[in-house]
Amino acid sequence: MRRIDALGISLGVFVAAGLIYVILQVLGIDSINAGIWTQTLLVIGLIGWSLTYLLRVSSKNMTYNQQLKDYEEAVIQKRFEEMSPEDLTKLQQEIEQEKESQTPKQS
Repeated sequence: MRRIDALGISLGVFVAAGLIYVILQVLGIDSINAGIWTQTLLVIGLIGWSLTYLLRVSSKNMTYNQQLKDYEEAVIQKRFEEMSPEDLTKLQQEIEQEKESQTPKQS
């Protein structure tokens, strides 16, 4: 996230809180209770956002993790493309041997 994005989000939250406060006052709630309800809604929103962030961290669904995965796949693909046909055949044989050694033998 760029700095300007963070500033825009902060300004948006500030404006939204002001609008909620004004709407609650228009609905007939006195200014003290309107302020309390506005703060309550903002705290609930902050807690909800924090929970979604923690969920993304725990599931490793973050931008950095995705970039790292894409990079690793690109490196493997580039190395694969640079291999000669003989190397590809040798690699395929090694993979098949490894698969055979890992499969349980039935008796």
